[in-house]
Amino acid sequence: MEIKTVGVVGSGLMGSGIIETVARCGYNVVAREVNDEAVQGGRKRVQTSMGRGVERGKLSDAERQQAESRITWTTSLGDLSGADLVIEAIIENLDAKKDLFQELSRITRPDVIIASNTSSVSITELAAVTSRPDKVAGAHFFNPVPVMKLLELVRALQTSEETIAELRRFGEGLGKTVVVAQDTPGFIVNYLLVPYLLDAVRMVENGVASKEDIDAAIHLGLNHPMGPLTLLDFVGIDTTLYIADVMYEVFRDSKYAAPPLLRKMVAAGYMGRKSGRGFYDYSKS
Repeated sequence: MEIKTVGVVGSGLMGSGIIETVARCGYNVVAREVNDEAVQGGRKRVQTSMGRGVERGKLSDAERQQAESRITWTTSLGDLSGADLVIEAIIENLDAKKDLFQELSRITRPDVIIASNTSSVSITELAAVTSRPDKVAGAHFFNPVPVMKLLELVRALQTSEETIAELRRFGEGLGKTVVVAQDTPGFIVNYLLVPYLLDAVRMVENGVASKEDIDAAIHLGLNHPMGPLTLLDFVGIDTTLYIADVMYEVFRDSKYAAPPLLRKMVAAGYMGRKSGRGFYDYSKS
């Protein structure tokens, strides 16, 4: 099947990045949000990101305009009925994703792959509620999507080899390096990343070192682009807590148990960059 039109459900931080990337690579995109306000927010994120790309010489103004012209915004899920591939990028909530996958399997053609951008939810459970479990897989992009070169595909128990092969071709066509993981909480990246991030929070909590010194040590000592606490703010404190809780629920391993400080920060509304405050203060930036 030739993929010409891609449906993307959700246009938040990740969804908008997927929409932009797919449109810039020549595909028609049908971007669906829950209401007009969310549509405007998603459109603004895409336009702002591509505007930065023009300023930095990553694409021309003509290319930006062409990419924007390929995107159709909608609040109706039914408008995705003609899509050749659908990528879900809504909130990390299993029940919400299950409801969506059931509806997507009803309104799209039987040969259409439905992929989830989830970083933690079980793809096997999502596949099980659809009428075509062999056509369901994980397609986990990384933020910022237009820049990050990795695409992590996740194979559910039901996912066919043909589905993985088609998604691999699609991902490589977007300029991504594609890796494949089995459906285990955290997949490859978060399986290794989350314990590291949680240990950094424990170091702050236990007064081992200041957040600035922890970040500087990792940035300069391991040549990471940013330290773990800056990364937590970038990813989202609430998102990390959710992923950690999902992983702990499955593995019951203490390395996935979220430190109390992480829960306190979420309760206080300190979600990281997106809220203006996390481990660092972004209110003036």
